[in-house]
This record gives sequence, structure tokens and C-alpha cells, in this order.
Amino acid sequence: MPDAIEVVLAKPRGFCAGVDRAIAIVERALEIHGAPIYVRHEIVHNKFVVEDLRRKGAVFVEELEDVPAGGTVIFSAHGVSQAVRKEAAGRGLKVFDATCPLVTKVHAEVARMREQGREVVMIGHEGHPEAEGTMGQSDSGMYLVETEEEVARLQVADPANLAYVTQTTLSMDDAARIVAALRARFPAIVGPKKDDICYATQNRQDAVKFMAPRCDVVIVVGSGNSSNSNRLREVAENLGRRAYLVDSATELRPEWIAGARTIGLTAGASAPEVLVQEVIAALKRLGATHVRELDGIVESVTFPLPRSIAKSG
Repeated sequence: MPDAIEVVLAKPRGFCAGVDRAIAIVERALEIHGAPIYVRHEIVHNKFVVEDLRRKGAVFVEELEDVPAGGTVIFSAHGVSQAVRKEAAGRGLKVFDATCPLVTKVHAEVARMREQGREVVMIGHEGHPEAEGTMGQSDSGMYLVETEEEVARLQVADPANLAYVTQTTLSMDDAARIVAALRARFPAIVGPKKDDICYATQNRQDAVKFMAPRCDVVIVVGSGNSSNSNRLREVAENLGRRAYLVDSATELRPEWIAGARTIGLTAGASAPEVLVQEVIAALKRLGATHVRELDGIVESVTFPLPRSIAKSG
């Protein structure tokens, strides 16, 4: 390996305001009510975070039927369908909602578009909990597309009365291409007043676009089921860089950085900074000699806790 190997850090990286809020809601619920607190789906898509909360007394379930009568349940940051909300109310469960406010905004857009009589195309990843929650904001008139090819095959009831929303964690470039395909196929389609892709997703992708050309290889810290983390890896690859997604430093492989002089490092919006620091330590053991944070946006966004939990206890 070369003598001087530099690690450059993307800025911003790691936790966003929605993730900070979601984790704080679980921790606050545990303080107030004690264990167990049930969480529908992983609160955020990061193994380290989920295991830490599990040790504190959170119980992660996929369906509400796994929550006992009288239990307390938290909805994950990805949001839930109206059917899940009705089921929780019908069973008398105590609910704390950790849905990211930016996802809630998309849900409100869907409701408004449906009230206007429009069918809604959601651009998102099939099977992702955010996409499932958003699609479940209406019991009819919803379509999910993930690619331009799916847009080409899409059949809607009324092309003149159509709208679209997007998953908040998409690649900005991919989403722009799919929106362009929708507009070409359905010229009358209308979009949200403001882009649905969240500020944190956009900022982290922009930071990788700034960092990647300066690097030989890019490491993204994040879990495999994290949409925004996978998009960061793809952004770097699309810029012609070798890029790898790791859950933790233990997954780092020496051959990935063999011969590299500059290693770029970032983290998805659900990955804590402690994991980034562990990767830096591992890279130093593999020969990295310098660490430098690049210039970038300083995020100041915060989301308050729901009143129901902020005032409890």
C-alpha cells in the first residue's frame, strides 16, 4: 500500500433529525412506562441502533397482533398505513408515533390529492416499509413504480387526473428520471408543492457527489436494508468509484482499499457516528495515516417529540 493514505469524511453524514427523534421517542417511552415497549418494524434501519434499544427493553415486532392487549406500541420512522392505525385503535393499544415528519408530509399530500379526485403514483421501492405505509394512506387509486420501465407499462384510470409523490430516501437522480418519464407519458400529472426527497437524503447524496471524485474508493456505513445508505453507495458507483456498504468495521475487507491513496467515508442517515469512528480506527490499522473532514453543510434541523410523550411522566 502507498505510504500516505488519507481518509476523507463526507459532511454531512450519519443521523438525521427524523432518526434522532425516533430513537428519542423509544428511549423516552422506556423511561416513562418501563420495558417492554413494542416497536412495529425496526424503528430505523440500522442493526446497531436496533440492538441497543433491544437491550434497553424494546421489543421489535412486524405486526400488531404480536403486541399484547393493553400494550404500548411505537410506529417506526418509516410510517404506517391507515389500516395499521385503525387496527391499533381497535385493539386499544397505547400508540406513540415516531413517523418522520417528512414522511407524514407525504402522507398528507396523498390524502389531499385523493380528496381532489386524483389517482396517485408513488415512486418508491416495493416492500420498503415507507412505501407500504404511504401506499396504505388510501384504499384505492394508488400505483407504485420503481423504474422507468414500470412507468412505460403503467395503466391508470384517468391520465388527465393524476398526481405523484416519492419515497423520501430515493436517489435524487433516479427520482428525477422517473418523474421525467411520468411527465412524458402523462403530461397532465401534478407533483407535490415541494420535493418529497428529504433534506438529509439530499444533503448526504450531495456530500458524496462532492467527495467521491476526490477518492479512490468509498465506504458507506449503514445497514443493508437502509434505503438511503444504499443510495449513497450507488451515487459513488455512478461517479465511477468502487463503493462498499458496511454495517460495522468488522465487515471492512483489506482488499477493498489495497492501493488506494484516498478513502472516502460517509454514513447513512440511520447510522450513528460511533460506527464511523470504529471504521476510521480499522482503516488506521490497515495503514491509513491521515483523517480529514471535507467542507459541507452544517445541518440545524430538529424535530420536536410528540406532545403525548414529551409531557408524559
